[in-house]
Amino acid sequence: MDRVLYPRSVAVIGASANPAKTGHIILKNIIDAGYKGEIYPINPKGGEILGLKVYRSVLEVPGEIDLAVVVVPARVVPSVMEEIGRKGIPGAVIISGGFGEAGEEGARLEEEVGKIARQYNVRVIGPNCQGVNNTNIGLCASWPLIKENGPMTIVSQSGTVGAAFEGWAAEEGYGISFFVGLGNRLDVDETDLLSFFVRDEKTKVVAMYIEGVKRGPEFRRVLEENGGRKPIVILKSGRSPSGARAVQSHTRSLAGRDEVFTGLFRQYGVVRAETVEELYDFSKALAFVRPPSGPRVMIVSSSGGSAIISVDMVEGLGMELAQLPEWAKEELRARIPPYCIVSNPLDLTGDADAERYDRVLDVLKDVEGIDTIVTIFGDPIPGAAEVLEKYMDSGKTVIAVYIGGGEVQAEEVRKMGKRGIPVFPTPERAIKALKVVMDRASWLKRRYG
Repeated sequence: MDRVLYPRSVAVIGASANPAKTGHIILKNIIDAGYKGEIYPINPKGGEILGLKVYRSVLEVPGEIDLAVVVVPARVVPSVMEEIGRKGIPGAVIISGGFGEAGEEGARLEEEVGKIARQYNVRVIGPNCQGVNNTNIGLCASWPLIKENGPMTIVSQSGTVGAAFEGWAAEEGYGISFFVGLGNRLDVDETDLLSFFVRDEKTKVVAMYIEGVKRGPEFRRVLEENGGRKPIVILKSGRSPSGARAVQSHTRSLAGRDEVFTGLFRQYGVVRAETVEELYDFSKALAFVRPPSGPRVMIVSSSGGSAIISVDMVEGLGMELAQLPEWAKEELRARIPPYCIVSNPLDLTGDADAERYDRVLDVLKDVEGIDTIVTIFGDPIPGAAEVLEKYMDSGKTVIAVYIGGGEVQAEEVRKMGKRGIPVFPTPERAIKALKVVMDRASWLKRRYG
């Protein structure tokens, strides 16, 4: 798996000079992502594509190849796999569709491809998948082009779910470590990849979208061996009877009984997400939010409505509103305008700027009765990222909400992401993510002391 996911050389079989073809898009993304290994476009026509010499077959390539990315019609894949095996290539990503998900004839083709792969000991990701992206080495053998590097890895049985996750991470500046689209799981499955990524040093959090598990006992064993040490967030679909039937038709998977997964996740400290947004939010929180030392939350906001929503969420999820001591209230009143409401929530009102937040946070960082500071920026407030960065190592847990800020918000959120500051677009999402971090810390304390 090391040579498959950290390849030193890549062949794109089905590379095309037509910019509309997937074989061109994949080749161009690998180049544009900055991959430093050898790249071998493969097409029976030969010639040159994007400045690279095109080989008619992998058998003509003079050097070793670690990974073959296959983008040819399904009917051609068995012969291509035969050449991959004869060349001694250890791994293949088959992006092509038209296999088990397409009916009886496709299932027969998939079985044939699997037989050839096993004969030559080739590890296969796919078929019918959205490829692989390893930003640590600039390998975007997938789409869209995502280059932003970060600590989160997303493994997905849905290419679209995975692409959404990595797209949000790139847009907000956090980046990803890996994206792997599982597709039909002819060979490499969720258990193989989970086992790899819980050991991968570049991956801080493993996020997974799964519809079913092929090898239940082995999957459980990986969770047990990890013991909750590396955070894992899983969105498991197919919970309803109709959803389970849809899973069967999507990737020919068996969804399995949902209560079994619920018990498994609780036992081994897996965080369960209910939506795609939660999959992203919880993964981001576990990668970037410092576990608070207690349940006491202070809310600082320029938006009164957002502050009240946060209060409801804090108490509704079993956390506490921090109490401000008199000395802190006096110090705050001396630093901010008299029309600001010095309480919890601390309402800085709609004319607040970054400097006002700075003056307030400088006081709150020294209040012993505060474990977490939720800082809500309502409307455009330039300079928010620079202010928060000063307090990330203050000993408090600091998370941000940026809401209603338009273009300034997009710029500030990206700056926060680049600095590793956890920021969320709504109070609800921020507080739920904070609770996940707190619950995980409690689970680890109960298990390991």
